[in-house]
Amino acid sequence: MNFEASGLAVLPDGKLAVALRKGEIWIAQSPSNVAKPGFKLFASGLHEILGLAWRDGALYATQRSEVTKLRDVTGDGVADEYLTAATGWGVSGNYHEYAYGPVFDQEGNLYTSLNAGMGKGWKGAGEDEKHAPWRGWVMRTTPEGKMEPWCAGFRSPCGIGQDADGEIFITDQQGNWMPTTPLFHIRKGAWFAHEGSIADAMRPESPVKIAAKQADGITVAEAMKSVQGYTPPAVWLPYVKMGQSGTGIVCDKSGGKFGPFEKQLFLGEFVLSGVNRVFLEKVGGEYQGACFPFVDGLQCAALALTTLPDGSLVVGESNRGWNSKGNRPFGLQKIVWTKKMPLEVQKMELTKSGFRFTFTLPVDKASVGELTGQSYTYPFQSKYGGEELDAKPLQITSSTLSDDGLTLEVAIANLRTGYVHEFELPQLKANDGTPLWHRMAYYTVNRLK
Repeated sequence: MNFEASGLAVLPDGKLAVALRKGEIWIAQSPSNVAKPGFKLFASGLHEILGLAWRDGALYATQRSEVTKLRDVTGDGVADEYLTAATGWGVSGNYHEYAYGPVFDQEGNLYTSLNAGMGKGWKGAGEDEKHAPWRGWVMRTTPEGKMEPWCAGFRSPCGIGQDADGEIFITDQQGNWMPTTPLFHIRKGAWFAHEGSIADAMRPESPVKIAAKQADGITVAEAMKSVQGYTPPAVWLPYVKMGQSGTGIVCDKSGGKFGPFEKQLFLGEFVLSGVNRVFLEKVGGEYQGACFPFVDGLQCAALALTTLPDGSLVVGESNRGWNSKGNRPFGLQKIVWTKKMPLEVQKMELTKSGFRFTFTLPVDKASVGELTGQSYTYPFQSKYGGEELDAKPLQITSSTLSDDGLTLEVAIANLRTGYVHEFELPQLKANDGTPLWHRMAYYTVNRLK
């Protein structure tokens, strides 16, 4: 069968629910047993499921037109109840009107993210009132079932997940107004650039307050200063260097079972069939941070991510007929830590004078050579995609390795807000000779310390 795994959720007993894009949900009885996971059909007849969540004894599946609550009432392992948990956004039949999620906050509110429609014949709400409203928005549904618009400006917000504190983040797709994959921290009233949601922002119930006409053809750095209401991403993932299409989000809360990256985020990558890693910190009260390559070479496009109680990372895969690396059009794979500590940049923090790199192993001082890097911004534009702009070499004035070899302080004379700061680290080695696993690091500076 075509096992296009498009949603994942771990159940309280450790079993794994797997949604298939074409409308079924299967339960892996023994997900830690890769050879014999023991799948059993739980539900069917749903419409393009693109996300699963478990809460209070039920599975929640996001379909195109609603989030459905599914319960096994009789205890036979098969869903008996199919109840509407969230609905009210528009669906016109446009191919691009996908819906993702759900995630729940601590108060039990449910969040879904909605694609903007696009392609020939598509019209935004306001141009044609018969067209689907609230496309390109995140919608919040209260425990009482009231749906309300939350934030806007998305193109294709395929990944929606939470950090260790329950804050909600979203990945979007490169295209119009999205020069490369962004990672957004969402909150009520925020707007993230895509113009497809502007018309709905003019509605009286909208919490988003922006101008009806926005600038076009400037840089992101300029937009941060001049465009009313614009909220930049916490992290930009540079195009091709870090993939081409970000997807699912999961936070490592394994307590060290998955390695040295506790509380960091892992993001799926569609086109290059891999997983990337993100370290976040707060500067000036807002999130920003760094991204790093993590794993590539999966058999298909990574679409959904979750972690099992044993600490392993499960990746649901489907390319839905689009291009992706790999040798299959679908799949379900598990990534397990070998317990051998790699030499990696564990985190990259902004300082008042530059950056601090913290490593997973002590670095051999003799291996620290010349550091190189550059900073660049992106276009803020309606055209598809966008190249790196205004690139300049980093003026590195000093680099100091700590006595224990675990931190490297780098001073930079030309830090710039609204710019990605890209580092290529030299051939660092640990004291035991272990080489650096990934040499590239990319920090998005929105604010300075």
